[in-house]
Formats: sequence, structure tokens, C-alpha cells
Amino acid sequence: MAHAIRVHAFGGPETLRREHIEVPPPGRGQVRLRQKAVGLNYIDVYERTGLYPMELPSGLGREAAGIVTETGPGVRDVQCGDHVAYVHTQPGAYAEERVMPASRLVKIPKGISDAQAAAVMLKGLTAWYLLRRTYRIRRGDPIVIYAAAGGVGLIAVQWARHLGAKVIAVTSSGEKAEIAREFGAHHTILLGRSDLAARVREITGGRGVPVVYDSVGKDTFFASLDCLRPHGLMVSYGNASGPVPPVDLRELAKRGSLYLTRPTLFHYIERRVDLQRAARELFAVIASGAVKIRIGQTYALSDAALAHRELEARRTTGATVLLP
Repeated sequence: MAHAIRVHAFGGPETLRREHIEVPPPGRGQVRLRQKAVGLNYIDVYERTGLYPMELPSGLGREAAGIVTETGPGVRDVQCGDHVAYVHTQPGAYAEERVMPASRLVKIPKGISDAQAAAVMLKGLTAWYLLRRTYRIRRGDPIVIYAAAGGVGLIAVQWARHLGAKVIAVTSSGEKAEIAREFGAHHTILLGRSDLAARVREITGGRGVPVVYDSVGKDTFFASLDCLRPHGLMVSYGNASGPVPPVDLRELAKRGSLYLTRPTLFHYIERRVDLQRAARELFAVIASGAVKIRIGQTYALSDAALAHRELEARRTTGATVLLP
């Protein structure tokens, strides 16, 4: 008998319940994992509150790392004893044990811990698709990254600098701005303390930037558009302040024929070959030292509600990991 954190009603952190679960034997193409570390992400909050609807009752969590303890028929890529990590389309990572499709697992290379792997499968692969697929960073590009001291943000800041970008990091506090600078940001802007777009224009000599990576959503949408140069790309990939309301597309035209996209990781790693390629690139920049994984805080899995409160209050930095 294993334990998991589940929700039976949408709402605040108090809806999280620790429950006994039955973990079935793995079927064809599946494996059973004993999970060692679970990554906490804002998508977990969105699903807990119902912003992203899901069928209840349900587990939470999209990324984790663990050890294969049993394999089902037809599994060849992994075997018992392998340390593996995953990011999955279905929630349920907040658990001590879990059955998973083997096709969604990647082996953790030597030198990377289970906690590090759990902290980067969603966040690190999100940084990968943002910088390498949605807009392919070129050397010398000035770029804006919001929540730059957060889980995705710190990885993206380092990776973008490694690719030669000039990183303008947006944070919610001076402490977080200092962390972003420590991890490679060239400039920092405190959200709400100044005219963000005017400051970006000042930094870029009036030109603006070719791309903005905005995970905040409603509160920053138009400021982000105003940071862009003509033909620039607005990448809205999160809703920390709430979803962006309906937008008159003429707003894009009058600011210089801008582009707007709302991407999601799973469309970039739907095929196993793409997942493996993305994971190889991610683990390579970590192994090289170009990207350092900052686990800012850890909590026992049973304290998931506290972890959610801290995340929503913006009191976390770097990645947060839950330990079963």
C-alpha cells in the first residue's frame, strides 16, 4: 500500500489530502516506479484550483524521478533498478509509487541526482522548447524573461546566456533580482516598481526585444507587448496572475505587426524521439555546467499543501521538490 496526495474538490491548498492508494501491476508497455523526488510546478496550482479542469477525484503533479521496480510485457528500453525521470500529460506524480508508460521515461545520466532530475523534467524541458523551438535564440539577442528567479526562469536565464543572449530578467523582489543576476542575467527589472516597457527600451537603445517570455499572464500582457520591436514574438506560457482576457488582435498590428503564441510543452515532446532529443540537450547543458539546477526548497510529500501556499505567495526561488 502506497500513499498519494489527491484532491476531491477544486479550491485552495487545504483541498490536498494524503490517502492510501492501490498501485496495480504494470501492464503491457508499462513500469512500476518507486518515486524518489517529485517536482512542484504552477500547473499543479492551476489544476488544484480548477483553472485547468480535470476529472475529480484526481492526483496532482506532472514530473518526478524514481527507480523502476517492475516492468510489464513488451518493455525493453528500461529495466528494474534504472533511475528514470518523466514529465507526463496526466497528473498523479504526488505519490510514493506509480505505474507509468515506459515510452514517457528517460534514464537519468550519471552525475545528475533524482532530485535534480525531478526538478527539471517539466521546468527544464519548458526552457528547452522556449529557447530552442518556439523562438530559437541567436547570439546577441536581447530577450525578456519573467519570473526569472523561479524554476523555469533560472534555467532559462542560464541557458539563454549560454546561447549568447542578453538577458533582461523580470522578478518580483530585490532578493530574486540578485539571484537572477547571480545566475547570469545581464539586467534586472522589479515588476511593478517601474515602467517595464520603458526600461526595456532604455536597455535596448529604444529598439525593444525580438521575444518576450511571459509566464505571469493577465497583469503583464500589454507591458510585454510594449517591450517588443516590430515583428517581435510574444510568448505567453503561464498564468501566475490569471489568464489573459480576450484580446483585440489589432493591438498586435498597431505595435508593429507582432506575433503571439501560447505554447505548451507536450506538443513539443509528443513523439518519443522528440522527448529523448530534448532530454539529451537538457542533460548535456546541465552536465557541462552551463546550467546549474538550484533547488531552492524541499518539502516532505505530506507537506504538499504548505509547498503550494509558499509557491502561490511567491516565497519560493528556483525549483521546489517534494520528497515521498
